[in-house]
Amino acid sequence: MWRTRGAAACVICRSLANRSCGIKRKPALQNLHLASRGIHHPCHPSSKFPRPQLRTSLQQFSSLNRLPLRKAKLLSVRYGYQPHRNFWLARLASRLLKIRYLILGSAVGGGYTAKKTYDQWKDMMPDLDEYKWIVPDFLWELDEHIDFEKLIKALPDADDLAKLLPDFDKIGESLASLKGFFSPGSPGETAFRATDQGYDNDKQFKKVSDKEKIDQLQEELLRTQLKYQRMLERLEKENKELRKLVLQRDDKGIHQRKLKKSLIDMYSEVLDILSDYDASYNTQDHLPRVVVVGDQSAGKTSVLEMIAQARIFPRGSGEMMTRSPVKVTLSEGPHHVALFKDSSREFDLTKEEDLAALRNEIEIRMRNSVKEGCTVSTETISLSVKGPGLQRMVLVDLPGVISTVTSGMAPDTKETIFSLSKAYMQNPNAIILCIQDGSVDAERSIVTDLVSQMDPQGKRTIFVLTKVDLAEKNVASPSRIQQIIEGKLFPMKALGYFAVVTGKGNSSESIESIKEYEEEFFQNSKLLKTCMLKAHQVTTKNLSLAVSDCFWKMVRESVEQQADAFKATRFNLETEWKNNYPRLRELDRNELFEKAKNEILDEVISLTQVTPKHWEEILQKTLWERVSTHVIENIYLPAAQTMNSGTFNTTVDIKLKQWTDKQLPNKAVEVAWETLQEEFSRFMTEQKGKEHDDIFDKLKQAVKEETIKRHKWNERAEDSLRVIQHNALEDRSISDKQQWDAAIHFMEETLQSRLKDTESVIEDMVGPDWKKRWLYWVGRTKEQNIRNETKNELEKLIKRDEEHAAYLANDEVTTVRKNLEARGVTVDPCLIKDTWHQIYRRYFLKTALNHCNLCRRGFYYYQRHFVDSELECNDIVLFWRIQRMLAITANTLRQQLTNTEVRRLEKNVKEVLEDFAEDNEKKVTLLTGKRVQLAEDLKKVREIQEKLEAFIEALHQEK
Repeated sequence: MWRTRGAAACVICRSLANRSCGIKRKPALQNLHLASRGIHHPCHPSSKFPRPQLRTSLQQFSSLNRLPLRKAKLLSVRYGYQPHRNFWLARLASRLLKIRYLILGSAVGGGYTAKKTYDQWKDMMPDLDEYKWIVPDFLWELDEHIDFEKLIKALPDADDLAKLLPDFDKIGESLASLKGFFSPGSPGETAFRATDQGYDNDKQFKKVSDKEKIDQLQEELLRTQLKYQRMLERLEKENKELRKLVLQRDDKGIHQRKLKKSLIDMYSEVLDILSDYDASYNTQDHLPRVVVVGDQSAGKTSVLEMIAQARIFPRGSGEMMTRSPVKVTLSEGPHHVALFKDSSREFDLTKEEDLAALRNEIEIRMRNSVKEGCTVSTETISLSVKGPGLQRMVLVDLPGVISTVTSGMAPDTKETIFSLSKAYMQNPNAIILCIQDGSVDAERSIVTDLVSQMDPQGKRTIFVLTKVDLAEKNVASPSRIQQIIEGKLFPMKALGYFAVVTGKGNSSESIESIKEYEEEFFQNSKLLKTCMLKAHQVTTKNLSLAVSDCFWKMVRESVEQQADAFKATRFNLETEWKNNYPRLRELDRNELFEKAKNEILDEVISLTQVTPKHWEEILQKTLWERVSTHVIENIYLPAAQTMNSGTFNTTVDIKLKQWTDKQLPNKAVEVAWETLQEEFSRFMTEQKGKEHDDIFDKLKQAVKEETIKRHKWNERAEDSLRVIQHNALEDRSISDKQQWDAAIHFMEETLQSRLKDTESVIEDMVGPDWKKRWLYWVGRTKEQNIRNETKNELEKLIKRDEEHAAYLANDEVTTVRKNLEARGVTVDPCLIKDTWHQIYRRYFLKTALNHCNLCRRGFYYYQRHFVDSELECNDIVLFWRIQRMLAITANTLRQQLTNTEVRRLEKNVKEVLEDFAEDNEKKVTLLTGKRVQLAEDLKKVREIQEKLEAFIEALHQEK
């Protein structure tokens, strides 16, 4: 049955082919492809397709599904049909079928080629497990939230998918019924030619070398990484701006609700407290810090600036710029600013003038911290940098390690830098950021050996290779850079290895331009294209993130241990205080300074409570002690040698005028200032019974000395005082007998004091008298015997002439010398004159004292100006003038003291105390002792331990 129907169809095909005009004859069936013969003639015995039962009417099929379309009635064909009838319909059907099977053949051939290409690419693809970090973490965690097995079960299986493909058997059956309409360039032939062409392309693709495929894959991977990196940077920038707005609103107080302090802010407070105690606190501080070490000019400062996102450090070409440790605390804030711990000034890091001022200030602080004769300093400069998007951590930039001490450096510079670096790296929780210059030979590195000694296992070391752009340009073998990065050229081990580019060497480059240059370099660098470096090992951005992660990991691992250590230390200190100072409060150095400050100010105020009488008595007595020698020797004695009262008064007035103009006011001011110092010192050092605390003595002494050093008497005081003293000495009018007697008493006391001093001098010259020699068994020296003989001879001379002048004539000296030589005493003329001066002085003072007794009843004659009287008491008037001048001067100085100088002194004391309060070193020097140090340690440990406990509690709550 099937054969009969098939033969009938073949007859129809041949009839249509023979009767069609203008249709070319088809090639022989044997020359066609095996599959093509089957399609052209389904009755051919070599056809591979199964023969379905031929239906009475043809059924049309879609190429997309097997559902039967609308049935079409097949026209009956007869042998005698004319060739020109319905020719256009057959031609149209032939053309439509060509287009249909062109598309179908292309789809089948392209699918086959695509499948083979996919399988080949899949075999050549490298293992991308190492690049999982490129894809965000939440994509790897999708399997935890989505059940992929359920999705796979819900999808149709391979058999169901195969049903969607067209039924090639039905297609062959349909084509067999219309084969007469096929031209030599049939659609099936075209389709499989396309398949053959795809196969040829597949063979050509295989010829492409594996190296080019790997390069293409790496370039594609690099582009993907850079795209993801730019996307990440864009998101970070947006996040940075949003956080900046939030922080600005919080600063302005827009949010009235109290925000809970974040974990990172709490730890930042701990770091700030510890940074203040680093210089003086001796407790083992093992909290993490990032220590930046490297050879000189290796790029440490540049790396730190890239992390801080600002050019904040002074720069120099080849010379040592970092002369002391610089501790930088990075934190997040609404504005990009920097400030020192001991200063309130904020430097705006977005303005170039503030950046220049900051760099200059850092350089000045470094130079000031370096002691004379040294090159580097161990004093740490603390700097805080805040800004949106900054990674919170603490970094310490140390001076670069050197191999040779050059001219201009101290001899111990190399050893000082080594010891300083070791001191910071000895902290077991310190993260060592080892910086190596990639543009120089690795064998010249010094710091790697030092880091290997401090961290042999590399458990807390991060290695950074700088200036990679210069290294790639200059190094002949790029693999050497890979060996450096992988740590194969050094004995040093590290947690991670990074390569960065910190600019083109131009100090005027901005951070943004350096970032762009770094990104452009690594995008085109062979180091990434050849897989010598991995994408996460390059750029300072990745370095900053890695250092921050390592820093916080170290913090979480060590903070509880540190809290326990501080808790144990606190218990020990509290126990020691209770045993040694049970009745005293725990006052630290600052609190003790405030207490001492109040006591000192109270003592200064006590100066205003001194009575005017006390001031004037002290001033008058001290001033006379200071000027009495000048009055007696230069005024009174020369005037007393005159022959009459007129000459006496004239000599006195002249000498008093000269003295007042040149010396007296200055002496008076000196006396007043010394008196104020003595009273101030007396109040400062006076012990106040049981309330006295000797811990303040050193501080009070320093305040007193500094205040006296700063205080200067009012310069206009001398001018006003000179006028007052001159007017007082011009007055000669004694108003009453009481003043007259007071002047006589003052003169007698002065002369007796001088007489006593003179007799003491004479006794030293001539030796003890006969009573002392017999009672104390002492004798005279040879010189004393000579002076004693000379004294006896000169006393005879005065007895012969009681009105003798004050000086010996030359013939009198010769006479005395010859008389002594006659008794066997050889004497020098100078010794005679020297002895005469003391002998005559004693004689004159005794005579003046006798004259004072005579003048006690001379006030009456004074009122009459000594008219008709042989008694003259001009010397009493002189001493009255001196006495009155002293009283008026003392009163004037007392007014200046109480009204002006005491207040100025109190102001100076306050200034000194304020200066001392700001100088921590001064307070440490002046407030010392076991009690102070114990209170200081106790306060520090309590504060640190409380902060750490609060931080740990917040850390646990977050977990």
